[in-house]
Amino acid sequence: MEFIKCVNNLQKAMHSIVSEDSTHYRLVQAQNLMQIAMKRLQKEFYQILSMNRAHLDPESMSTRSSRTSRSSISDFEDDISPDDDVRAASDSISEVEQVSSIAMADLKAIAECMSAAGYAKECVNVYKVVRKSIIDEGIYRLGVERISSSRINKMDWEALDMRIKNWLEAIKIAMKTLFFGERFLCDHVFAVSESIRESCFSEISKEGATLLFGFPELVAKSKKPSSPDKMFRALDMYTAISQNWIEIESIFSFESTSPVRTQALSSLVKLSESIYSMLSDFESSVQKHSSKALVPGGGVHSLTSNAMNYLSLLADYSNVLTDIISDWPPPTKSSLPESYFDSPESDDPPAAAISTRFAWLVLYLLCKLDGKAKYYKDVSLSYLFLANNLQHVVFKVRTSNLQYLLGEDWIVKHEAKVGQFAANYERLAWGKVFASLPENPTAEISPEEVKEIFKRFNISFDEACRKQSACVLADPKLQDEIKVSIGRKITPVYREFYEKHRSSVGGRRGVGVFVKYAPEDVENCLSHLFFGTVDSGSSVSTSTTSSRQRQRA
Repeated sequence: MEFIKCVNNLQKAMHSIVSEDSTHYRLVQAQNLMQIAMKRLQKEFYQILSMNRAHLDPESMSTRSSRTSRSSISDFEDDISPDDDVRAASDSISEVEQVSSIAMADLKAIAECMSAAGYAKECVNVYKVVRKSIIDEGIYRLGVERISSSRINKMDWEALDMRIKNWLEAIKIAMKTLFFGERFLCDHVFAVSESIRESCFSEISKEGATLLFGFPELVAKSKKPSSPDKMFRALDMYTAISQNWIEIESIFSFESTSPVRTQALSSLVKLSESIYSMLSDFESSVQKHSSKALVPGGGVHSLTSNAMNYLSLLADYSNVLTDIISDWPPPTKSSLPESYFDSPESDDPPAAAISTRFAWLVLYLLCKLDGKAKYYKDVSLSYLFLANNLQHVVFKVRTSNLQYLLGEDWIVKHEAKVGQFAANYERLAWGKVFASLPENPTAEISPEEVKEIFKRFNISFDEACRKQSACVLADPKLQDEIKVSIGRKITPVYREFYEKHRSSVGGRRGVGVFVKYAPEDVENCLSHLFFGTVDSGSSVSTSTTSSRQRQRA
C-alpha cells in the first residue's frame, strides 16, 4: 500500500511537471521510474494471483458474494455457544476469508494504480493468463471436454448416458460456483472500468462456457434412435439450462459474452426439437402398433404398461413440456373413431395446452386398445381385456402427476367406463349361470323342476368356471369388486335354493347325482378365479369331491 501511494504521488508529480514544462528532463526520469514501478506492480500482481489460488478459487468467491446473508447465521450460531470443534472450524473459515479479503484488496489496488498510470493492458494480460487457467482446469475437472458429433454418434448409449449424467452435475457446479465466483472476483478487481471487466471475464470464461452449453446441442442432434432413456435425458438437460437461465443471463450479461447466451439458447431449441420429435415418434408408435397377439386371460397388454409408464414419467416434466409444446400444432381427429370426438379440444388456453396434449396421448392408447379387444373370439374376454387395461390406465393416472394434468373429472369418467366393461363381462361370461337360478329360490316347485334347475346350474357353472379360470384381473381392487359382484348374484340365491330343495331330489343317492355343489363349494370356486389358473378341471373336481364328502356326512 505504501508502494502504491508512492506511485500515485509520482504520477501526480508527472502531471505537475507536464503542466509546467513538457520537455523538462525530470519528466524522462519520472517516466523511467514509472516503468520500473509498473514492472514491480505487474510482478506483484502475478504473485498475489498465483500464491493465493487456493484462497481465490471460484468456490471461495461465490461464498464471499453471499457473505451478508451468512453473517446473520453466524451471529445466531455464536449465540448458541458452539462446541470447540465448531469454533475451531469457524476460526479456520474466518482465517481463509481474511486471507482472501487481503488478496482481493491488494489486487484491486494494483489494478486501479496500473490503470490510472496507463498500464491497464499489462495488468489485464497477467490476470487473463492466471485466471483462465483456473476456469479451464475447473471445466476439465468437471468432466466437460471437447467432443465431436461423430464421436457421440459412435458411442453406445451407456457411455453417452454417463456423460450426460456427468454434465448434469457439472452445470450445477459451474453456474453456482465456477462462473459465478469468477464473475464476482473480476468485477471486484476491475471495478474501476466496466470495459476492462468485460474484456477480462469474456476472455477467461467464454471458451469454457461455450463448451459446457454446447454439449446438449450435440446430444440433441445425435442420430441415436428414440427411446424413453434418451427422452428423459433430453428433458433433464433442458430443465438444467432452463432453471439456470436467469443466472446465465446475469453472469454472461456482457455483449462480448453473448455467444455463450446464444449457445445456451441454441441448445434449448435443439433439445426442444428433439423432444418434440421423440413425442411424435411415441404417438406414431402407439397408433401403428400392429401386433395381433392376444394377452392370455385378457390381462394388461404390454403396450398399456409401457405407454403408461412412459406417460406417468413424462408428467413429472409437465412444467418443462408446457414451454416446449406451446408452438405444437393441435392433434388431428382423423385417426380416431367418431365415439372419441367428445375428448378434450386443442383450443384450450395456453396453461391447459399440456393437459390437452396428455389427454390426447392417453386417448390414442385407449383407441388402440379398443381395436385389440376385437381380436378376442370370446366377447366376454374382450370386455375383461378392456376393463383390465383401462383400470391400469386409471391407476397410473391416479398415482402419478397425470392426475393433476387430466383432472378428477377425467378419472371419475373412466372409472365409470371400467365399471361398464366389468358389467358387460359379467353379463356375457356368467349370464347363463345367473339365468339357471330361479327368481324365487324358495318357491314350491315339483321334484322334477328342482332336478332340472340343479342340472342347468351344474352345467352352466361348470362351463363358466372352466372358461373363466384362465382369466386374469391384474388389479386387486377390481378383482375383488368383480368377485363380490358375481358372488352376490349367485351365492345367496343358490344357497336358499339348495337349503330349500336339496331334500327333494330323492335322498342321499339323488343328492349325489343332481347336487354337484354345496354353497361353500360355489364360494370356493369363485374365490379362486382371475389368477390365470390354466388347470381349471382340478378346482371343479376338488369342489365336487368336498361337496359329496359333506353330503355323505
